[in-house]
Amino acid sequence: MMKAAVFLLFALLVPAYHTGAQCIIDSVVDLKVQAAISNIVSANLAKAKLLCQDVSARGDLVTCPAGYKPTGCACGMGCGSWDIRSDSICHCQCSGMDWTAARCCRVGLE
Repeated sequence: MMKAAVFLLFALLVPAYHTGAQCIIDSVVDLKVQAAISNIVSANLAKAKLLCQDVSARGDLVTCPAGYKPTGCACGMGCGSWDIRSDSICHCQCSGMDWTAARCCRVGLE
């Protein structure tokens, strides 16, 4: 009976010991991978620049160039009501608009 109890105890402790070691190894590998990814991301973020340009057009609509998004709009005739349509078009909401302008930006890597 005593031999069976010792064997069961040993059978339960050995896998638990190795599982704990495996978790430690996994944790170390995870930390190394996270450090490597962090270095790569930091290096690329340092190269990121916000590239902007102004565009304008006659009338109540102006479209940003491909790849750019409007970050703000301006309207002629003192109109302060505008909205962004289709994620790339500034629209002035006042009637009889003579001009519309947009500040268009994108993130670029240099």
